[in-house]
Amino acid sequence: CRLHRATWVQTELFLTFPPPIINSISLHPLNTEETAGRFRVWISVGRNTPHLLWDRKVEGGFPELKALKQRLRDVIQPERSLGHSDHKPEA
Repeated sequence: CRLHRATWVQTELFLTFPPPIINSISLHPLNTEETAGRFRVWISVGRNTPHLLWDRKVEGGFPELKALKQRLRDVIQPERSLGHSDHKPEA
């Protein structure tokens, strides 16, 4: 179920970026023909305009959690290491 995936992603992001790093994550289930299958992840930092981190329709699928954590980290804490979930060094 889409909502289960969204809830799982929400939980994983809070475990990696606990408050006050992330203050809130909102789930907005929409069930219309226009939004069916939509999975988007937006981030707002401070008073800045929300930034789209992931859109399933644009990216061609759901994000791997590792990739989503990296994108989020790159916006909110670029100096932070994600340990085993971090980018692999270039060869």
